Amino acid sequence: MISIIIPVLNEEKSLPGILEAVIRNTGCYEVIVVDGGSNDRTLEIVRSYPSTSVVSSSRGRGVQMNAGSRIAKGEWLLFLHADTLLPEGALALIESLGAQDYAGCFRQRFSGQYWSLRAISWLHNWRCNRTRIIYGDQAMFVRRTLFEELGGFPEQPCLEDVAFSEELVKVTRPVFLDDHVITDSRKFLQRGVWRCFAEVFIILSCHELNLPIMARGFFSPVR
Repeated sequence: MISIIIPVLNEEKSLPGILEAVIRNTGCYEVIVVDGGSNDRTLEIVRSYPSTSVVSSSRGRGVQMNAGSRIAKGEWLLFLHADTLLPEGALALIESLGAQDYAGCFRQRFSGQYWSLRAISWLHNWRCNRTRIIYGDQAMFVRRTLFEELGGFPEQPCLEDVAFSEELVKVTRPVFLDDHVITDSRKFLQRGVWRCFAEVFIILSCHELNLPIMARGFFSPVR
């Protein structure tokens, strides 16, 4: 079984599309939505999907994903952001992986046809193929036993995905699947494509140099 864990906070606009994309997949899976304190229609929408479980936790993506993992029943944990669409056949690809595979992700593409966003996705995928460090919007999946051995996501304000990946690559080589997940480009379009790109570069550079994270405005929610 695959446990699909979706952390949410006021995602009434994007959540229906995310859940519809999930249920277009076939296979043995469960969906766990972890709410960080929504005050819009998010919980109402989740409850309209009878096969979807909902659990509440403290706010914070790492905190919420860890909370979902604790009640998950699947052999695989698939962590799906609430602005990212799974392709059809995604779950079948994970189920087809061999016993030697313990983690992985999909290629990423932004919604829309902007060449600048396509260029950023190309760089994003090139970096992941080279380093195997996974961003959260690539629908990371990992076997539950290994996730638990590594202690789950660090419950820090940001970059929990990168920090976990850095531990992950010490013990396994994640697979990089050819199918694309589609990330909503709303944040890049509202804040400015190249501004967001610069902010991400600054944030990752600070992380690499073990400096305080600058450009934290990038993590502000955009609805």
